[in-house]
Amino acid sequence: MLKDFDEWNKVKKNVNAYNNRRYYKAREIWWCKLGINIGFEQDGTGKEFDRPVLVIKRFNKDISIVAPLTTSNKNNKYYISIGKIGGKNAKVIISQIKLIDTKRFYKREAILDKETFNLIKKTIRNMFW
Repeated sequence: MLKDFDEWNKVKKNVNAYNNRRYYKAREIWWCKLGINIGFEQDGTGKEFDRPVLVIKRFNKDISIVAPLTTSNKNNKYYISIGKIGGKNAKVIISQIKLIDTKRFYKREAILDKETFNLIKKTIRNMFW
């Protein structure tokens, strides 16, 4: 399937022009305009190229580290089940963590429980060290 980089570029220009920042914290799940990415990097979906993400680390009001969510049924060590989000079974894809500008956030969906969030942080640490 071909990726529509030109259409994403139109949406991206609007996202970049947005000046109001959202208040957010680690553990929150936000709808985020991830866009179209290269190769196997996780893309957003639909006409807004969006996808829910879990905020792993808040650096400041402008940038954070996030991990995208999926409803895919893959079972491997990089897909961690977090229960139902928006009525669908969701998994966090920790192998796809990335730094993003928070202009991409547009709607808070949920707050992950502390126990599951701590498991995700531990798994991310173990992934690197």
